[in-house]
Amino acid sequence: MVEIQTKAKKWGSSIGVILPKSLVEDIGIKPNETITIEVKKSHKAKEFFGLLKGWKRSTQKIKDEVRKGW
Repeated sequence: MVEIQTKAKKWGSSIGVILPKSLVEDIGIKPNETITIEVKKSHKAKEFFGLLKGWKRSTQKIKDEVRKGW
């Protein structure tokens, strides 16, 4: 299995990706050939903010709890 990173781009009313020429040549992909692509979305750190609902302890309270263990 080969893994590459590429950007999805608007193509009419669809989204498309372009496979690099080196990959096409290495694998031997031909026009109109059926291929299987596994899609995995990369996440940015800023997308994780707000995911921990119920995390309502203040910074000071967390620092106090850490100090108790020392």
